[in-house]
Amino acid sequence: MKKIFLLFAILLQGLLLRAQEQPWSQRMAATVMHIWKDSLPGGNLSYDQGIVLQGMQSVWQQSANGEYFSYIQRAADRYVNTDGTIRTYKADDFTLDNILAGRSLIMLYRVLNNPKYYKAAILLRKQIDKQPRVPEGGFWHKKRYPNQMWLDGLYMAEPFYAEYATEFHQENDFDDITSQFILMEKNARDPKTGLLYHAWDQSKKERWANPQTGLSACLWARADGWYIMGLVDVLDQLPLNHPKRAQLLAILNRLAVAITTYQDKQTGLWYQVLDKGAQKGNYLEASASCMFVYALAKSVREGYLPSKYLQPAQKAYDGIIKQFIETDAAGQVNIKGTCGAVGVGGQPYRDGSYEYYTGVKTITNETKGVGAFMLASVEIEKLKTLTAGKGKIALLDSYFNDEHRQDITGKTMPFHYKWEEWDNNGISFFGQVFNNYGFRTETLTEEPTAANLKKAAVYIIVDPDIPKENPQAKYILEPHIKAISDWVKNGGVLLVLNNDTGNAEFTHLNQLMAQFGISFNKNSINHVAGREFEQGAINIPADNKIFKTAKKVYIKELSTLNISAPAVAQLINKNDVIVAAAKYGKGTVFAVGDPWFYNEYVDGRKLPPQFENINAANDLVRWVAGQILSKHK
Repeated sequence: MKKIFLLFAILLQGLLLRAQEQPWSQRMAATVMHIWKDSLPGGNLSYDQGIVLQGMQSVWQQSANGEYFSYIQRAADRYVNTDGTIRTYKADDFTLDNILAGRSLIMLYRVLNNPKYYKAAILLRKQIDKQPRVPEGGFWHKKRYPNQMWLDGLYMAEPFYAEYATEFHQENDFDDITSQFILMEKNARDPKTGLLYHAWDQSKKERWANPQTGLSACLWARADGWYIMGLVDVLDQLPLNHPKRAQLLAILNRLAVAITTYQDKQTGLWYQVLDKGAQKGNYLEASASCMFVYALAKSVREGYLPSKYLQPAQKAYDGIIKQFIETDAAGQVNIKGTCGAVGVGGQPYRDGSYEYYTGVKTITNETKGVGAFMLASVEIEKLKTLTAGKGKIALLDSYFNDEHRQDITGKTMPFHYKWEEWDNNGISFFGQVFNNYGFRTETLTEEPTAANLKKAAVYIIVDPDIPKENPQAKYILEPHIKAISDWVKNGGVLLVLNNDTGNAEFTHLNQLMAQFGISFNKNSINHVAGREFEQGAINIPADNKIFKTAKKVYIKELSTLNISAPAVAQLINKNDVIVAAAKYGKGTVFAVGDPWFYNEYVDGRKLPPQFENINAANDLVRWVAGQILSKHK
């Protein structure tokens, strides 16, 4: 019996050690799936669930672990019926709290193309059309709170509103979206601190409202956290040329100054009432601290804020781990110190006083803290590799690969191996890997020339069209060959991800590749019957120069390579050259006979976990960054 207990103890210790080796974001995601195994807390699809699902989505996209996606889908499917109606949803309540989870519905539609998620998102979008507004145009937070705008509502509604506008071609909505942020800052900003008050009553009639300004009495931390997170997420969607973009960036910069000014110098965290520090009754609060870390770190990564804000973000995150994160005896990670639900008005009445905010008790594993911690953790985890690409451009060809189809709105859109595609056909995960390594991802819709290639450090050609895919297929011709090969010679890195015979153009592509000693064979190997994934398995030797962490990958129906100098085989399987690379002048060429890194292979939803395609994608981008760096040595 003692031996059994000893073996059990050793096994448990091993499991705990493996769990502790995972990033904090994944450890918290494991907690979510354990404590809320069957369903998230709350009786309807509201903001408590929405913030956890946003955190879970960020962990999925960072880790490519399909378990996290499945959890999101299960959570949504508890409420979304097959006809797109939403169980428990009451549109006539006109509460912005119900809108946030719509972001997960848009994501599920983008990945799965299931129209029920689109129909469900439409219901929430229709609420926005009818949402009551103050005379200046801002949304009431809820119908039962007339003439009131709360900072919370900017996160609950505007990122969904913006994602819907982007995905379903309603770009005119950005005028309304940006105006909401501008109006709220104009009315809620405290001129002394630069921080924003929690709520504004335009009518100035509420008991909690200042009779001169209509503002609530306190600078509540999580309210500013909701606002700045919403602002950053909307900037992701806002067109670069939008006339109000500069105003939103100015608001973000002003608020970042104010937030970091009131950061606790000792712990790096923020107090429940931001400007009252260690005043009696005040306490350091977890969810707001996580929200500020997320917003500051992401804003630096996206270029919305200068790099000086990384230091306070990192300090705060270290403080969160020290102050709020604990691991219990079973190895489960828990987050303490998140205040419970907070609001003003209502029944029983909440007066918005200092005593009210500081009297709200903290809860362990409260949804707002859990979701915000996952979001913050992923942003901090991204910092580890962010400097590798040095802000250079990875340019995706959309000229030789130029297929189009109608989307659900009837608009004709490019598809098949595009950065912005989240379904199986897209390469959004590959694009995120480039972004994580500090590259900016862009698309070239014109023919490549010396002029338009000049801006790129990396040029990627995936699966050139043939007439059966695109009747207007455009081929790689002599001027293109010269422009591309000259660009490589000058230091560019060319990635060519072709396909097998019958599914891609070979003749003209091989005329380009001949410059580098590479030729795609007109064949098709590694055929896979159904879900017999091992038939597509390729093992990578431990000493591979490109793929240093991936040991086993999946590639089916690919063309092999013939190579000659200067090309060198980089991956061989059963005497077939699968991957080759060539140095050409100051530049480098990489070739493989399959798109390989498209979402179907790397997003974690299809392949068994022993296949490490996402690791291979990371290995390749890390290697690409090294090729660019070596050019300058």
